[in-house]
Amino acid sequence: MPEQARVLVVGAGPVGLTTAHELARRGLTVRLVDAATGPARTSRAVAVHPRTLETFDQMGIAAPMVRAGRRNQAFTMFAAGRRRLRLEADYHTMPTRYPYTVVIEQTRTEELLRQAVARLGVTIEWGIRLTGLEQDQHGVRARLEHADGSPEEYDVPWLVGCDGGHSTVRKQLRLPLIGESSDTWELADAPVTTDLAPDSIYWMHTGRQALMMVPYARTGHWRLLDTAPTDDAAGHDVASRFAAKLGAGLGQPVEVGAPQWTSRFTFQQRMVPRMQQGRCFVAGDAAHVHSPASGQGMNTGIQEAYNLAWKLAQVDRGWAGPELLATYSLERVPIGKALLASTRTATFLVQFKNTMAGVMLPTVLDVVRKVPPLRRAVQRKVLGGMSGLHVAYPDSPLTSPDPTAGRRPGTATRTPPGSRAAAAAARHAGDPGADGLRAELRDPRWSLLHASGGPDPARAVEAAAAAATAHGGWLSVRTVGGATGDPGPLADPHGRLRQELGLVPGGWVLIRPDGYVAARGPAFGSAALRRALAPLGTPHQAPTHA
Repeated sequence: MPEQARVLVVGAGPVGLTTAHELARRGLTVRLVDAATGPARTSRAVAVHPRTLETFDQMGIAAPMVRAGRRNQAFTMFAAGRRRLRLEADYHTMPTRYPYTVVIEQTRTEELLRQAVARLGVTIEWGIRLTGLEQDQHGVRARLEHADGSPEEYDVPWLVGCDGGHSTVRKQLRLPLIGESSDTWELADAPVTTDLAPDSIYWMHTGRQALMMVPYARTGHWRLLDTAPTDDAAGHDVASRFAAKLGAGLGQPVEVGAPQWTSRFTFQQRMVPRMQQGRCFVAGDAAHVHSPASGQGMNTGIQEAYNLAWKLAQVDRGWAGPELLATYSLERVPIGKALLASTRTATFLVQFKNTMAGVMLPTVLDVVRKVPPLRRAVQRKVLGGMSGLHVAYPDSPLTSPDPTAGRRPGTATRTPPGSRAAAAAARHAGDPGADGLRAELRDPRWSLLHASGGPDPARAVEAAAAAATAHGGWLSVRTVGGATGDPGPLADPHGRLRQELGLVPGGWVLIRPDGYVAARGPAFGSAALRRALAPLGTPHQAPTHA
């Protein structure tokens, strides 16, 4: 008999796979089931954005993702049959080691994630459908149905629903999807003969409507998106229809081959008011459905999975109280609301159905192109907004205010509490300190970094060593610029890491397992650490396993 799981994950798409991977990486036994008979053969999502690539880097799978896809760093706009504006990716104000979006089919993303979970010993059970669930304060009883129709009841401490827009988990929990219906769009994956360089996403307005083209890694193959498909009831050829519209938008003939896949769908803009109900959780499309205009759905779901998994593992291992799990909804529901607002705006901008918009667009785009400050602002707004790099948690219960902010000259930092620590590792790629932080962020534990020196270095070292001894199972303790004998020395010969993190001698910074700064201070000690860790709450159980 296989070992009894601590978590049942329902849904083996990218969100469920990420959840399973991160739980398993933290020592929890996971059962992963999916109602489908096997992996998906078609792709809705085709973009992995910079913040998700940073997350994949922490998971140890970014490199194969980048190799398997095509890097995109531009967004080119056509109107009235002419190229009007090319927006280059601009991450100057939000540094990252991945200043690009990777265009990659969702099927390939899922394949790489399946390989990753398999390396951790997780087996996907296909053809198993969740039909119901009950829960109490001790656990969840899931009712499952196998492909042959045989039923199964499975008791498990925790359950995570990653089972898509029609989520059975969400319905069983009676979590309402609040929002509105929207428009019908059409997707097609097809070979396209065109002289467009495959280094950009293309948007074009025909005078009446807009279309988009996204280049795949496979030469000559594109994802096509029609924001106002015509009635196809008479059996009009999809390839010819796309070719005619693309030609009108680009102002040049375009040949579209037979599509490998097409899909027409009416998307909605809806989300749940909370993402936890007792011992059950929802993530990804099970929690929110929206327009594909900005390519955010899969990326947001992966971020949710990562946010939840480390918290669930820490509580299950007896290292934190249930207060920690409450921060999942507190942090991610506002992100979901902001996502719906931004995708609503993106949908309006992508569609531009208004006839007057077709008349005004050429002039507007020409003005943006000719005014560099305006163009740079638009670049950062459009591409930066899709990147996920703006997401931060300054108001989270897990985030402690910086006690030195604004009080002393020289203590300001570009990575304040609530922000991405990965930014500090990106500004000086190749520097030992920056590379050391990047490697540290791959550790599934919390990270406590304290700078050597200060007014009482011996006391700080003693407190750091005590923290490593007491919490080593879930807390990595490193001494930045430390010497032999210091806890976990992290080389920083040029002082660049300390500069980026705003670490004065004797100062410290606490980083969450998902790579966000939780707290910092000018002088490290046991009392300071206790205050920073107080939001984790008091465990209500002893550790359940080693």
